[in-house]
Amino acid sequence: MNIHPIRTGKDYKAALRELSAYFDNEPAPGTEEGDRFEILATLAEAYEAKHFPIEAPDPIEAIRFRMEQGGLTVKDLVPSIGQPNRVYEVLSRKRGLTLEMIRNLHRNLGIPAESLIGA
Repeated sequence: MNIHPIRTGKDYKAALRELSAYFDNEPAPGTEEGDRFEILATLAEAYEAKHFPIEAPDPIEAIRFRMEQGGLTVKDLVPSIGQPNRVYEVLSRKRGLTLEMIRNLHRNLGIPAESLIGA
């Protein structure tokens, strides 16, 4: 098995080409082809994590996304955030999210807490 680290964009593209052939017909785990597939996928993931990191979403954008996704209105956020004027203040970034709001949004609307905390 001739596998080397993915160091360049050219290496990455070559690994993706090889991996794409496996996606249509994934080899059985524990076989030589299965091991090759697993190793290449791990190397590609490591390269992507280093070169194409995904940043955590902005908390307000996470709320807006959930609203759009679920067809929610300001009224639907009242149980999680408070009165409509408070919801508007949060959505316009005039008021920050409190820990209680974060817990409520996570519990009531299923928004990941990590997205609401922000970084």
